[in-house]
Amino acid sequence: MKKPIILAVDDDEQVLRALTRDLQGKYRKDYKILSTASANEALTTLKELEEANEAVALLISDQRMPEMLGVDYLVEARKYYPEAKRVLLTAYSDTDAAIKAINNVRLDYYLMKPWDPPEEKMFPVLDGMLEDWKLTYVPEFEGIRVAGYQFSPKSHEVKDFLSANLYPYQWLDLETNEKSKALLDKHGLDAKDAPYVFLEDGSYLVQPDRRQIAEKLGISQETPRELYDVVIIGAGPAGLSAAVYGGSEGLKTLLIERRAPGGQAGTSSRIENYLGFPSGLSGAELSQRAITQATRFGVDFLSPEEVVDIQAKGNYKILTLSSGNHINAKSVIISTGVDYRKLEAKGVDSFTGAGVYYGAATTEARGCSDRQVFVVGGGNSAGQGAMYLSQFATKVYIVIHKPDLTASMSHYLIDQIHSTPNIEIIAESDVIEARGGEHLEELVIKNSKTGEVQTYQANALFIFIGARPYTDWITSDMQKTDDGFIITGRDLVNRPDFNRIWKKKREPYPLETCITGIFAAGDVRADAMNRVASAVGEGAMAISFIHKYLEEV
Repeated sequence: MKKPIILAVDDDEQVLRALTRDLQGKYRKDYKILSTASANEALTTLKELEEANEAVALLISDQRMPEMLGVDYLVEARKYYPEAKRVLLTAYSDTDAAIKAINNVRLDYYLMKPWDPPEEKMFPVLDGMLEDWKLTYVPEFEGIRVAGYQFSPKSHEVKDFLSANLYPYQWLDLETNEKSKALLDKHGLDAKDAPYVFLEDGSYLVQPDRRQIAEKLGISQETPRELYDVVIIGAGPAGLSAAVYGGSEGLKTLLIERRAPGGQAGTSSRIENYLGFPSGLSGAELSQRAITQATRFGVDFLSPEEVVDIQAKGNYKILTLSSGNHINAKSVIISTGVDYRKLEAKGVDSFTGAGVYYGAATTEARGCSDRQVFVVGGGNSAGQGAMYLSQFATKVYIVIHKPDLTASMSHYLIDQIHSTPNIEIIAESDVIEARGGEHLEELVIKNSKTGEVQTYQANALFIFIGARPYTDWITSDMQKTDDGFIITGRDLVNRPDFNRIWKKKREPYPLETCITGIFAAGDVRADAMNRVASAVGEGAMAISFIHKYLEEV
């Protein structure tokens, strides 16, 4: 396997030698270190590396250079390697330019000169960025390969599962990729039986479901037999936070996830308002870090597995899994989050997974290269999805029912959208029909104010239109709002059935449901604040109340 490349540029030869020395000493085992004093020479090198199919992981540039400013160089370099991490070296007087570059040119970080000692001021930053880069880096001809058809719902399900669980894979489109056909011929396989998943050990799976892929990849599917202090249902931000705090505080903790860690937030291409990450991070990166942290604290993780029922028997809770197995627990946190609402328009259901996708912008974005795509929704998820898709698609249309985005989207995202030339907003409008043959080809959009109807060519439609709680599986007496959100804490006291169900002398704890010892956290809870940070806070808070509950039983 060829080593990925770190390319450093600084016109000061003395500084460049020191930078190259430090990079070589730390990273030469895993990366190839290249350096040059010329920004133009660096751009020529990047062009040659791209033609040779080399991988570039990190670009480091000084800001003040005679040929061009470092920010300008990094903008040009991004044309060759858009996924490479970008770091600017600045003097104290240039920090304003560096901070502006974070928003304007998607700079990942800036480092002050001098960076001595590098063990404190440079390496921790670069280590984090290189780890993040590796999450989305797919080595040429190595790792998992998926061969299928772009507009196949089954192919989409496979890609979505691998992406959500942070397994890098190479997508091989059987309609456009000659290498995919050669791969099938090598194994004597028929294209009509696609999708195929080819593993690193030379084996392959034919039209696999999630469980088959998980088993082959070694994702835990063993049903634990012991009694847990707390079982957390759902590995979104709230569930992951609860798992980390539960494990770190000595509770026997089990985390169960039906699809993949991260929940709805895990599908976000970029979360830019989360504390401590000035240049943002993807939902997948946040989820991966949280799972690693929880595992380090001894938390058991069961996925993909679904809880289909929960019953209270005295002081114990019995969870029934879709596999038919049961798990016993002293307490439970429900953090199953929400799903995107279905778009009620003619023909949409016919193309789900075949050009119509709920969320999934990161999974299908590369398949939208040089195509025209549509995003329905005016919230942050829709805005983040549109921004990510704009890197690949020729045109991205955002369809919203309101006159503009100000009522539902963060200001920083609105600014980014307005400054992106290939994004256009279709306001006060609704998708009323989806058309096509085997996949989506056209959308019919109606202006709700004028009544005008227009038909657009559409290669893909990404839907982000609000959320409904994932609580239909709960068959107990748990109190929910009319639209399915779980009611907790003092909001339960005035419910008609409260006294019939609640038998404790105390009132419910703030995140406790009407069934003692069962808590709800995150977006699934009624009146929750729909932000990643607040969900993380509720997950941690739920563990503190579980400690109090366990003292009672």
